[in-house]
Amino acid sequence: MIDQLEYNTEREHLIIPEYGRHLQKMINHAKSRPTKEERNKVAQAIISVMGNLQPHLRDVPDFKHKLWDQLFIMSDFELDADSPFDMPSKEVLNARPEPLPYPQNHPKYRFYGNNIKTMIDVANTWETGDMKEALMFTIANHMKKCFLNWNKDTVEDTVIFNHLFELSEGKIDMRDCVEDLTDAASLMRSKKRHSNHKKSNHKKNNNRGRKRY
Repeated sequence: MIDQLEYNTEREHLIIPEYGRHLQKMINHAKSRPTKEERNKVAQAIISVMGNLQPHLRDVPDFKHKLWDQLFIMSDFELDADSPFDMPSKEVLNARPEPLPYPQNHPKYRFYGNNIKTMIDVANTWETGDMKEALMFTIANHMKKCFLNWNKDTVEDTVIFNHLFELSEGKIDMRDCVEDLTDAASLMRSKKRHSNHKKSNHKKNNNRGRKRY
């Protein structure tokens, strides 16, 4: 009996471990069938088993297509069986993805983030009016909140207006604005309220699963 024991270190590598080793053995059995008729019959049976093992995939579009792709992948593309869909390409599957174009700009005021420049560019495309003025105040308030998150507890509105003028390359000039931005206390209060809400939810989740006597 000891000689018949199998250890995982001695077994073949599972390509998709979620389906288990028994399904991999079924696929290997299908590959070994001498006639295509037998291979097609076994392949259809394997697809049925795979569908039962992954019931959550039934809501996924092209459910059957996904199962057939996984079947060919687990067979290492060596199963010669008729599929209602095109067999996936091994070269495409193993191809390395294209590198992501991470932003390479290094803004002067990093605490505002990279998205603030996009918001400013959008504001510059709007026609002068109440909508643009409201957007400009929204951007300025967002900049003030970002400034308070990373720098100090207070900041003068003139500092934000000067930074906005600089970041917009002089296209948005609020330096002579007489209307004040949202006060620092209100901005920080909303931040604390949000963080306290997250903490309370975390505590509630920690109580789940506890036995009550």
